[in-house]
Amino acid sequence: MKASIGRIVRYPLTLADAERINKRREDASHSGLAQVNTGAQLHVGNKAEEGQFYPLLITRVWSEDLVNGQVFLDGNDTLWVTSSHQAPAGEAERPGFWSEPPRV
Repeated sequence: MKASIGRIVRYPLTLADAERINKRREDASHSGLAQVNTGAQLHVGNKAEEGQFYPLLITRVWSEDLVNGQVFLDGNDTLWVTSSHQAPAGEAERPGFWSEPPRV
């Protein structure tokens, strides 16, 4: 598949991705801002784990298989992913590599 801006692909989280997501969500929870009516945007959502698939919206194409994008998480936040390669054929489940979604 040829990458292009605006295309939505599948992205499985790496362990480092999941740790970053969970850390900022925990920090938001412990900040106490959720109990104060400030209008501040907090990172909240379900726990992220390595290997979980999420949609990635391609925002920059560096080459046919190297992209940047926003991962839409199961919560109110996103994760910016940079320099992610397309998964080699037969390795679509590899964390950190994007792939074309299966047809259903």
